[in-house]
Amino acid sequence: MRGPGKGNTNNPHGKPKGTPNKVTQEMRGVLKVILEKELEKLPELLKSLKPDKKADIIVRLLPFVLPQKVETINDIVIEFKE
Repeated sequence: MRGPGKGNTNNPHGKPKGTPNKVTQEMRGVLKVILEKELEKLPELLKSLKPDKKADIIVRLLPFVLPQKVETINDIVIEFKE
């Protein structure tokens, strides 16, 4: 068998669990800059669209702004046995 075996590591003081890798952090930074620039253009873009297209875009963007609805069910049944 090669290496230290399953669940063990050659570097016990390695990257902490949950730490994003460097490429992921860099990509998020690049995408954030791109999206910020595009969002600045959004009001002018919406002004230039027909009402039905404008409504479609706004509806598609709503899930990113509003909290998601969580369905709750209140069907509680309590049985008493004698």
